[in-house]
Amino acid sequence: MGAGGVAVAEEEATGFEVGIVVPKLPRAAAAHGGEDCLARLVRELEDVGLLVERVRGVPAEFIKLSAPMGTLGRAAAEMQMKKLTYIGMELQFEWDQVAAFVTQPDGSLFSWRERFTCFRYLIYGIVNKMDSEISLKFDDKEFHWKQNESLLRRLEDEGVVKLVFPLHDEVKRKQLLRNWALNWHDFTWQPIDEVYSYFGTKIATYFAFLGMYTRWLFFPAVSGLATQLIDFGSLQWLVLPAFFIFVISWAVFFLQFWKRKNSELLARWGINYSFAEYKASANELDPLRHPQSVECVEEKKFDDAPAEKRRLQRNEWSGVLLRIRNNAIIVLGIICLQLPFELAYAHLYEKTETEAVRYVLTAAYLVAIQYYTRIGGKVSVILIKYENNQGEQSSADSLIYKVFGLYFMQSYIGLFYHASLYRDILRLRQVLIQRLVVSQACLHFAMQLFHYQAIMLYTLMIYLNFQVLENLIENSIPYLKYSYKKYKAVHKKRQEKESPSGKSVRLTTRVEKEYLKPSYTASIGEELEDGLFDDFLELALQFGMIMMFACAFPLIFCFAALNNVTEIRADALKLLVMLKRPVPRAAATIGAWLNIFQFLIVMAICTNCLLLVCLYDEEGKWRIEPGLAAILIMEHALLLIKFGFSHFVPEEPAWVRANRVRYVAQAQTVCSKQLLRSISKLDTKWE
Repeated sequence: MGAGGVAVAEEEATGFEVGIVVPKLPRAAAAHGGEDCLARLVRELEDVGLLVERVRGVPAEFIKLSAPMGTLGRAAAEMQMKKLTYIGMELQFEWDQVAAFVTQPDGSLFSWRERFTCFRYLIYGIVNKMDSEISLKFDDKEFHWKQNESLLRRLEDEGVVKLVFPLHDEVKRKQLLRNWALNWHDFTWQPIDEVYSYFGTKIATYFAFLGMYTRWLFFPAVSGLATQLIDFGSLQWLVLPAFFIFVISWAVFFLQFWKRKNSELLARWGINYSFAEYKASANELDPLRHPQSVECVEEKKFDDAPAEKRRLQRNEWSGVLLRIRNNAIIVLGIICLQLPFELAYAHLYEKTETEAVRYVLTAAYLVAIQYYTRIGGKVSVILIKYENNQGEQSSADSLIYKVFGLYFMQSYIGLFYHASLYRDILRLRQVLIQRLVVSQACLHFAMQLFHYQAIMLYTLMIYLNFQVLENLIENSIPYLKYSYKKYKAVHKKRQEKESPSGKSVRLTTRVEKEYLKPSYTASIGEELEDGLFDDFLELALQFGMIMMFACAFPLIFCFAALNNVTEIRADALKLLVMLKRPVPRAAATIGAWLNIFQFLIVMAICTNCLLLVCLYDEEGKWRIEPGLAAILIMEHALLLIKFGFSHFVPEEPAWVRANRVRYVAQAQTVCSKQLLRSISKLDTKWE
């Protein structure tokens, strides 16, 4: 093995998990009149027990950090981190009682989120404990480090520290690439425990949901294929209603079984508390997300009980009124601005006869609607800042509801327009295919040459190619951003005077390559949500389309299943290769997205009943006939199924419930014995 291979192997073996990015200065530069701030930062990081390595790269200089288990354990104890014990209780972590705490699925003591939280506590907890200010200097810039001020925050404010970000673990990353992203032997199998250990709870929960959703999609996909291709003769008129009932039942049971799967995963990962408690503990474990001072924790002084009660009630109802006001602003924006725009586009598209004009109209619409939804997302973020939400996750859920309303209108209003106004089921099917394929020219050509069933097969072939292209584009955008940043860094280096002419400039270290990669952020901004917002939004819009228009195009479930099979590997590849390692976020469930999926099922019941009316009302007249009455009865029956079936399947597996009960009994026994010993000692002392 050459020198380069040895260096890479050593770099992988060190286990550096956090990187700090600082500007690169010429080697001859030195601090005069003050202490070099970077040297001081490195010394302080080493003093708190971190392993530090400085790397000089092309775009910047990097400080890589690693921590022995003892350092992380002492940090967790200082933070009063709550961890699960073997008797099922959440207790404050103590380093000298480490054997009492449950380990992770991979055998480690701390999860990735807990480790990263400890790193942030350590590096942002470095404060000036001297009796006076300390003069620091970087290049020609001099500033003062004040008493009890965080050193890293000060360096960030001065522009010395550009970024703090988590680093990929090369050994684990390559293992996940082999066993997950590039493993096509089982289309939907995923090493969820390994994903949890590497990325944290939120991302692992997303992939667990995506995998289960994809597996369950095969049932309606097979049923939809049979419904679309098989002629049932005299019973053909019963096929679509039967398929509709099956699809609604499938969706209800899928979401209920997902709740069971979610509780099973939380139990396996040692997260056995409720979501509300998990959010509260997340705020405790991340005190430095909005830090004011590390050691300044003021005790709350409460007034008398009646005044405190009035204050809490006033805050509660003011928060409710603020949310109502903000939701009203979003709804009015949709009704007054987006709805007329969407209806105008749908109407003009229907009235336009020239294909070239339709292409121009669609292109203009797509550009305009992207700007509109982006502006709507930014407005939603601003509005949420004025809401009295309890914690970051509550604010994120509120943002999800608001932004989904914008995308819901954008994605489905054109389909509702064709379904309700024209009541032309064949035209609606064509629009659905166009939404999936985007290739109108090929579709128009196929309609002139083949009958409808042949169009379905032709559409399937186009859709397969389209999904491959879509996933390539999704992964190519981060790569293009990385390549552009890399080009700028290398070009700037070549222009520097210290760079010898003719000498090649390359990125040689892993940390600088990771620094230039894009972050995993949401399209609406990274204030409250990461890139999972866009991934969940894509799934929710897909679920809404296949459910709400199931009777119009049963074959659509096949397309969704094929899309999700490729989506699993494409998203995995994106996270492991194309992007920085995401910052772990605390989330025990899919949160607000579960409520959105439940809402889409109710919408699907209503829209499919209307579609069945369109199918069986051949004259286009809305008449109350036995058939229409039967459809209305079926609608109410399905709503009853929706809200009734959810109680048939328990949300917890029996073994999870049994473990929880056993843990409670063990905790009560331990607490009772400890309390009795304390009482006995107290009685002895009194005697």
